[in-house]
Amino acid sequence: MEILTHSVQNSLRNSNYLLKTRSGEIFCVDPWDAEELAPMIDALGGQLKAVINTHEHFDHIRGNEELVRRYGCEVWVHYHAIQKIPKATRGLQALERIELGNGESLLVLDTPGHTSSHLCLLVQENDRAIGILSGDTLFNAGVGNCHNGGDPETLYETIVEQIYPLADEVVIYPGHDYLLNNLRFTIDREPHNLRAQELLKEIVSLGSESRQTLTTMGLEREINTFFRLDSLEIRSGLKLSAESSNKDVFLALRKLRNNW
Repeated sequence: MEILTHSVQNSLRNSNYLLKTRSGEIFCVDPWDAEELAPMIDALGGQLKAVINTHEHFDHIRGNEELVRRYGCEVWVHYHAIQKIPKATRGLQALERIELGNGESLLVLDTPGHTSSHLCLLVQENDRAIGILSGDTLFNAGVGNCHNGGDPETLYETIVEQIYPLADEVVIYPGHDYLLNNLRFTIDREPHNLRAQELLKEIVSLGSESRQTLTTMGLEREINTFFRLDSLEIRSGLKLSAESSNKDVFLALRKLRNNW
């Protein structure tokens, strides 16, 4: 499967994705601007089968109606969001497998936390996960906020139970490019995290802050504060008691990150 990233030049730093299967079908994930995406879709030379929205927030569905008008495509969403999203035609269920032929598939994960009706998509080849389209649940070096219809305790459960166990080689395709600021938060919480320091320097030196740098789950375990809940340096900085659980650490970090 070919996965193309479109980095939107807006203040939210949205990331849109086009997936082209070996059979020639195209899927668009979380479109911001149909006018920007249409030339990319046309250049791929296939049929836009469906738009897939990870959740109902406006910046993830903004391009739906125009793409439907242009291509007559379907719109697939979390089954609890089907009444909230314009032009939605199909509600996706937890662990639903979308077979794409030639050994390719998308596995739907029900991942509440950022909102109560959020989904992620595991990109699979021959039943092996190679990527995750994570919307606003997981970012490079961070996790989503819970300001608009979310719950941090639910987000913790989603991360621990569904996201953290993914294999090291799984590539992360998030809904926004917040890597630079997230790395700075990691270093603020864990000043001796050499891998985060190295990556931050690399990105800045290459001038690649203007375009998205993708990470893997293996790298996330080294640089994502929310994956490093047993770090003594992080725990010490939060001034939590020795009996504090990983959940306590996660919630304290999420609260700090809200205003950082």
